Amino acid sequence: MNSATTSFECPDPLQRGDGVVNFHDDSQGRKKNDPSRSPSSSHLVYGILDIPPWYLSIFLGIQHFLTALGGLVAVPLILAKGLCLQHDPLTQSYLISTIFFVSGICTLLQVFLGIRLPILQGGTFAFLAPSLSMLSLPTWKCPEWTLNASQVNTSSPEFTQEWQKRIRELQGAIMVASCVQMLVGFSGLIGYLMRFIGPLTIAPTISLVALPLFDSAGNDAGIHWGVSATTIFLIVLFSEYLRNIAVPVPVCGRRKKCRTSKFYLFQVFPVLLALCISWLLCFVLTVTNTLPSAPTAYGYLARTDTKGDVLSQAPWFRFPYPGQWGLPTVSLAGVFGIIAGVISSMVESVGDYYACARLVGAPPPPKHAINRGIGIEGLGCLVAGAWGTGNGTTSYSENVGALGITRVGSRMVIVAAGCVLLLMGVFGKIGAAFATIPTPVMGGMFLVMFGVISAVGISNLQYVDMNSSRNLFVFGFSIYCGLAIPSWVNKNPERLQTGILQLDQVIQVLLTTGMFVVWRRGVSWRGIKSRSLRRRRRSWRSTASPAGLAPGPARPPAPGACPSGPGWSVVGQE
Repeated sequence: MNSATTSFECPDPLQRGDGVVNFHDDSQGRKKNDPSRSPSSSHLVYGILDIPPWYLSIFLGIQHFLTALGGLVAVPLILAKGLCLQHDPLTQSYLISTIFFVSGICTLLQVFLGIRLPILQGGTFAFLAPSLSMLSLPTWKCPEWTLNASQVNTSSPEFTQEWQKRIRELQGAIMVASCVQMLVGFSGLIGYLMRFIGPLTIAPTISLVALPLFDSAGNDAGIHWGVSATTIFLIVLFSEYLRNIAVPVPVCGRRKKCRTSKFYLFQVFPVLLALCISWLLCFVLTVTNTLPSAPTAYGYLARTDTKGDVLSQAPWFRFPYPGQWGLPTVSLAGVFGIIAGVISSMVESVGDYYACARLVGAPPPPKHAINRGIGIEGLGCLVAGAWGTGNGTTSYSENVGALGITRVGSRMVIVAAGCVLLLMGVFGKIGAAFATIPTPVMGGMFLVMFGVISAVGISNLQYVDMNSSRNLFVFGFSIYCGLAIPSWVNKNPERLQTGILQLDQVIQVLLTTGMFVVWRRGVSWRGIKSRSLRRRRRSWRSTASPAGLAPGPARPPAPGACPSGPGWSVVGQE
C-alpha cells in the first residue's frame, strides 16, 4: 500500500474465529494456492484470481447488487421529472429494469475486457446535472398538462410522444459523448488530462455533482416530512450506531455441521433496510387510512396504493433492447453538457481503479489498463445510450468499499453480480416493485445520499494546505460560482441570446451545469502557478498514488463502509 494512502480497518461482515464457520470449510473454493501472491492480499478470504464456490459467488453477487441498489434506482426516478414521467410509474419501472440490464452488460465488459478488476458498473450521478440542464431548456420543458395527474393518460400516443422525444434526445447526446470518452481512453489522453486535476479541483467539482440536486431532494422529502425523517433516522441509526453489531446467521458447511456465523447486517445494508422499513411503515399507514386519501391533501403521495396498479400492469418478463424508445436524436447542447459529466465520471473511475486494486491485493493498474478501463466505460455509455437508460455508466465506489468489508476480491463474484443485474433487468415485476416506493421515502434517501456525495468532495480539502490564502480563494470562488452562475442563467436565459439557436442552447446547458463552471475555473486557476508550485504538484502526484492519479469518488461509499478512494498527499499549495 502506498505510504500516502491511509489504511482503514473495517470489521469483517462474516468473521472467522472460535465458534464461527469459515467461508471455505470444504477447502474446494479456491482456484489455487499461489505462493507468489502479494502480502497485501493475505488478509483476503478470496483473492482476485480465486474462484469461490458457486453458491457463495451467487450470494455475494446478490450482496453487491443490493449495495448498488440505491444508486441504480435513484437515477431513473430523478430523471422521471425532466422526462415528464412523474405520473407514469409503469414507464419508470421500464427505465429501472433497463438500467439494471445495461449495468449487468457493462459490468461483464469491464471485468473481462476493461480494467479486469472486480469493479461494478452502474448509472452515474455525474450525468444528472447536465441532463436536467438540457431538459430545462424551453424546447424540452414539460407541458403543463403533464404535471397534472388528472390530465395525464399514460397510454395516449400524445403523452408517449412527449416523453419519448426527450429520452431520445438524451440517448443521442450520451452516445456521442461516449465516443469522446472512448477516444480519451483508448488513445491514452486520460493521462494528459489528469495533469490538470488535483484535490483543489476535485473538491468543488465532486461537491457540485450533488449540490444542484438539493431542490429535487427537498421537494420529494417535503411530500411528507414525517416519512422522510423516519427514513433518514433509520439510515443514520443503522450506518452509524448499529454498524458494529453482528447478527447471528446459520451457516452449513460440508465437513462440519450447521453453525452460527456473525454477519454485520447493518453495516452492509443500511440504506436497503431503511427503505424497506419505511416502505412497510407507509403500507401500514395506508391500510389504516392514517395517510390522507384525497389527492390534493398533504402527504397523499406517501400512500403505497397511489402506484399500486403498476405491479399488475407490468409484465413478468420484458427484454430491454436497443432503440426501444425510437431512433436517438442529437443536439449540440446535449452533447457538450454530457461531455462535462463524462470528464467528472472519468476522474471518479480512475480513483476507483486504484482503490479497488489496493483492496484486492492486486498491483497498481498500469497506464494501458487504465486507458482500457476508461475506453470500455465509454463503450458502456454507448450501450447505455443505445438501450435508452437516459444515463451513462461508471464504476461504483460503494461496491469498491464493499470489497474492503467482505474481504472477497474475486472477479467471479462481480461476474455473478453482473449476471444478477441482467436477470433483474429481465424480470419486469422487479423494476415495477421499486417504482412503487413512496416518494417521501426516496426523498429521505436522496437527502442522505446527496449529502454524503457533497461531503466526499469537500473531504479532499484535507490534503490541501487550507492555510494558504490562494487555496481558500480558489475553492471558495469556484464553488460559489458553480452555484451562482447556473442560478442566474436559469433565471435570465434571455440575456444569453446570440441569435443562433444551437449556440444559445450550448451556452445555456454548459453554464447551468455547475460541474462545468467549477471545473473550468479550477483548471484555469491551476494554470496560474509559479514554477515551485509545479514542482509541488509533481511531488503530490508521485506520493499520492503509484501513477499520480488519485481523484476522489463522485459517488458516496455506502454509509458505514470504509472509504474507498485512494489518498492524497498534503502539499503546501495543493
